[in-house]
Amino acid sequence: MKVIQKPNNARGTRDFGPKEMALRNHVFSIIKGHFEAFGFQTIETPAMENLSVLTGKYGDEGDQLLFKIINSGDYLSKVSPETIAAGSKALLPHISEKGLRYDLTVPFARFVAMNRNEIAFPFRRSQIQPVWRADRPQKGRYREFYQCDADIIGSDSLVNEAELIALFQSVFTSLNLPTNLIINSRKILAGIVDRLGASELFVSFAVAIDKLDKVGWDAVAEELAQNGFQVDQIASLQKLFIFEGSNADKIFLLTEFFASNALGSEGLSEIQTVLSLADLNGFDNTNLIFDYKLARGLSYYTGLIYEGKAADLPFGSIVGGGRYDNLTEAFGLPNMSGVGISFGIERILDVMRELNLFPEIQMSASKILFTYFDAKGQEIALKICNQLRKENIPSEVYPDIAKIKKSFEFADRKGIPFVGVFGEQEIKDGTVSLKDMKNGEQRVLSISELLLVFLRNYRQALY
Repeated sequence: MKVIQKPNNARGTRDFGPKEMALRNHVFSIIKGHFEAFGFQTIETPAMENLSVLTGKYGDEGDQLLFKIINSGDYLSKVSPETIAAGSKALLPHISEKGLRYDLTVPFARFVAMNRNEIAFPFRRSQIQPVWRADRPQKGRYREFYQCDADIIGSDSLVNEAELIALFQSVFTSLNLPTNLIINSRKILAGIVDRLGASELFVSFAVAIDKLDKVGWDAVAEELAQNGFQVDQIASLQKLFIFEGSNADKIFLLTEFFASNALGSEGLSEIQTVLSLADLNGFDNTNLIFDYKLARGLSYYTGLIYEGKAADLPFGSIVGGGRYDNLTEAFGLPNMSGVGISFGIERILDVMRELNLFPEIQMSASKILFTYFDAKGQEIALKICNQLRKENIPSEVYPDIAKIKKSFEFADRKGIPFVGVFGEQEIKDGTVSLKDMKNGEQRVLSISELLLVFLRNYRQALY
């Protein structure tokens, strides 16, 4: 007896049917349009990279979340029993040389280093592709998901940070999604511990502070103490991190705190400059929040960092990014500063669905379905359908000679807005009966009238 396997997805992955793809493509098209409007050029990189490209770029946690690809062939035949007995870390280099990309930024840095002679710097790049992380799946967090990245590399001008803020505002204004963009600087975080004489504790400090909004100050203070911070240092940090106020209030507080600290003062000056430049973008920037608690996890950030969140829902971040100064150096290209922003399409879709922000979106690309009662009607339908397609009007023909009700049900389920019927009388008169599937209205048009109506209203540009 043949065993039938129950079909299911790999954990943390999903299928997308036509309805979901219509929503996804709506958001993708808006983001792509703004990428183009800001002068970003599209690239793509392979799904798999050499592990040497990926490892060591995301910190210890990121390295653990890399999906490794097992080498093909009898990869264990040349591995000694001693190596196998030594455990997974010793065994890994012998069985896996490649992995699925964890993000788009590190492969982009590798791309820039390899194509440095063909690129015009500063290079504005956009990229929309899936990434993979061996994370624990949960609401809004998947193992396979898309990122929509825009980066500017080859310039350390803070105008680039301001440009990415304008891009953020443009995208979410078009999506009609209320958001906040939180900004900070790694230099400010490093300056804080430097000012307290605890620079060697920066990593544990950043990890603890990043949890502040979730666990509260008492838990953060306890973690700081466990990681080597002294009582007086924790007290100084408490004054900073329980403070609430406007962007200007926070800048004033840190100006005094960094009075004799060059690193922190530099980071604060950069924040002030970017805020001033952002005021020129023509948007209401009251959703632009300076918050020195922000400490994004990726270890390659060196300057300003971004995190975008939905204003009306307690979702995680839907946008992230920042300045990286040394990423291409690992690939033999030093002194190549870049800054980027990444739109998390999966969470953006989840938020828009939660807030019911999607406009009415046609599930099918087709504007009209042609149907008929006999072989003669089928011939005419195919001919007229192809005339419309040559004019870039998406159209299709119902393939079977069947009861007309079946064609209407098909169009309704697929979301095709019009059905054109070629019956005996229509064939005789050289006309078509056109039914509007939304309101049920039906009218008879000549073929020339049909073509004129659809050319005027539904012609699409093909790029």
